[in-house]
Amino acid sequence: MLLLGLLSLAAAVSGVAVPNGQTLSLDDIPYYLSGIPVSKIEGYKSSVFESIPPVGMGIVPMTIIPVTAATDMESVLGDYTRRDDVYRSAFLRVVHLTSQDTKGPAPPFAKFLSVLESAGNELALVNTRRHNSKLATIRLSEDLPSGPYFVSVHSGEIYRAYRLYPDDNLAFIQGAVSDEKGGFQPLPAVTENAMTKDVAVPSRLYYTPTVAKPLAGLRLGVKDIFHIHGLKTSGGSRSYYSLYGVQNITAPSIQRLFDLGAVLVGKTGTVQFANGDRPTADWVDFHCPFNPRGDGYQAPGGSSSGSGAAIGSYEWLDLAVGSDTGGSMRSPAASQGIFGNRPSTGAITLDHVLPLSPALDTAGMFARSGTVWARAVQAWYPHFRQNYTSFPRKVLLGGPGWDGIGTTAEAHQLLTTFVGKLARFLRTNETHVDVARHWDDTHPANIPSLSEMLNLTYATLTSVDQYNLLATPLFADYGAAHGGRRPFINPGPLARWKWGQANGGNASYEVAVQNMTIFRDWWETAGYGGSNAASCSENLFVSIYSVGSTDYRDAYLEPPTTPPLGFSTGRIAVLAGAPEVVVPVGEAAYESRITMQTEYLPVTVALQMARGCDHVLADLVAEIEKKDILRAVQIGPRLYS
Repeated sequence: MLLLGLLSLAAAVSGVAVPNGQTLSLDDIPYYLSGIPVSKIEGYKSSVFESIPPVGMGIVPMTIIPVTAATDMESVLGDYTRRDDVYRSAFLRVVHLTSQDTKGPAPPFAKFLSVLESAGNELALVNTRRHNSKLATIRLSEDLPSGPYFVSVHSGEIYRAYRLYPDDNLAFIQGAVSDEKGGFQPLPAVTENAMTKDVAVPSRLYYTPTVAKPLAGLRLGVKDIFHIHGLKTSGGSRSYYSLYGVQNITAPSIQRLFDLGAVLVGKTGTVQFANGDRPTADWVDFHCPFNPRGDGYQAPGGSSSGSGAAIGSYEWLDLAVGSDTGGSMRSPAASQGIFGNRPSTGAITLDHVLPLSPALDTAGMFARSGTVWARAVQAWYPHFRQNYTSFPRKVLLGGPGWDGIGTTAEAHQLLTTFVGKLARFLRTNETHVDVARHWDDTHPANIPSLSEMLNLTYATLTSVDQYNLLATPLFADYGAAHGGRRPFINPGPLARWKWGQANGGNASYEVAVQNMTIFRDWWETAGYGGSNAASCSENLFVSIYSVGSTDYRDAYLEPPTTPPLGFSTGRIAVLAGAPEVVVPVGEAAYESRITMQTEYLPVTVALQMARGCDHVLADLVAEIEKKDILRAVQIGPRLYS
C-alpha cells in the first residue's frame, strides 16, 4: 500500500530530475527509502521479480540473510524480530541467502526454504551455485550486511530500509539520513502528523559492534549546535539557519561518535545558542520540546532540551548528544529522569560547535540506561586514566535538601535509600558537608565568601564570550546579507549579551577568569575535588538535582533581564571543570493541574568526581546499575512500570 511518493526535482541548473526517495507502507508501517542505492544486482534483468507485486513506486522488499551449513533459520528470524524494529515479516517476500563459506558443506537451502515459505517468502535468491535446487543466483555490486532492504524492480538497485517515526514531542529540528559518502542529508519524508516531523531510523541488523566500533548501531540524536556535514545548523535561530547554509564539515566530537559506530538519525532542538530560555515564554523562533514525564506539560530543562526530551520519549533512540556549560545537560537529565553528564572540561574537542563560553563548554551524552551511557562516554572521551584499583571511599553529601526541607517525604525517602545503598556498596558512610562554610574555614577572614566572589563569574564568562564569539560575527554577516538589518534574537540570549556589555565586557571577563581559577585550585586542594592514586578521586560528591516538583511549561514569567547570577551547588562542577552525571533514583507523585490525576516526576541526584576521573565515574554508574542501586528507565510518563 502506497502512503506517499516523494520526488524532488533538482532541475534549476541542470534540468535533471534527482530522486529524493519515497515513503511507502508495509503492514501499515511507514518506511522511507532514499534515492541513494547502496548496491545493485549485477547483470540485472527485470524478470527476476516478475512474480512479486511491487509496493510503492516499483519497489519490492527484500531481506538479506547470511547463512552457513549450521544456520538455524527459525532462530535467525526470531532474533531479527526481537532485535530490530525496522524488520518485519513483509520483508521476507524476497530473501537473498548469502553464503560466505566456499569450502565447507553447502548450506541446506531446501531446509531454509521450508521455514521461509511458512513465514511468507515468495522468492528466494542465493549468491552461490553450490546448491541442488532451482534457486536463482544473483551477485551484488557491493556486499551488504544482513537485514531488510528495498529493491527497485526497474533497475535492480538496492536501498536501505528506514522506518519512519513521528516526533510527537517536537524533540527534533530535522531528521537526517546518510548520503552514503560520509555525510548526511535532511530527511524530506513526512507522514500525517500535527506540527511534527518524522525521523527515519535504519535497521539495527546492519550493524555489529566490534572492539573498534563499540557503539555500532546505536541510534544517535545530536543537539543542533554541532555542525554536521550536509546539514544546516540552527542553534535555535531561524536567522542563523537561513544565513549560513549547509555545513561542509562535521564537528570532530561528533565524527568520533560516527567512527565508533553510532548512527545519526537527526538533530535535536536547543534553547537559542545554548542559553537558558524558559519554555513557551522565551522560545520564540522555535517551539520548545515537550517533556514526556508526568502530565506531559512540565518544562524539559535546557539548553539541551530536545536531546533530553527525545531520550525520555522514544524507544527507537539510544543516545543523544548535548552540551553543558552551566547545567544544560544535567537539567534536562533531571527533568526527564535519564542519565546525562557534563564531563571534565576539555574532555572532547568542541571545534565546529556554536560556543557559549569555551572556558566552560563541554559535550555530554544522554541515555536511559547507566550501562549504555557508561559504554558511550568511555568510548567517546579517550584520554582519561583507567588504572585505578578502587572506587572513592568517601561519600560527601553537599547542597540543600538532604535534611528533607523543600522535598516531599516520598522524595526524601528515595534519596536517603539511594545514598544508603551507595555507601554500603562503597563500604563507607556518607558525610554531610557545607561547601561555603568549608571555604570560609580554609581562608583568611579578609577573603570574600564564595557567594560574593563567584556571584558574577558564570554570568560574565558566558555573556561576554558569546557576544564576542557568536553575536558579533552573526550581526555583521546578517547585516551584510540583509541591508544592514539585525537578526531576531530570543529574549534570553539578547538580555545576557546586553548585560555582559553593560557590566564591564572584556575587563570584567578577566576578573571572572581569575575568580574561576582561584575556586578551581581550591576545590582540587583544600576543597572536595582532590585526586587519589588508588581511586582517581578522593571523594564522591553527591548533590540533589530534582525532587519530583512541578515546573509547568504554561506559567507566565517575568521577562529575562540578566544571565543567571550567584553561586550554587550546580556551579561547582562547572567552575571546577569536574565530571558530573545526573542519575535517576526514583519518581515522586503529585496532583497534576493539567490531567487532574496523580502523576509522577523524576527524583535525581548528581554524582561528581575529581577532574579527569570521567571513566571511573562511568564505571561506578554501570556497576551500581548492575547491583540494582540504579535502574534503567523507560519512555513516557513513568520512569518505571
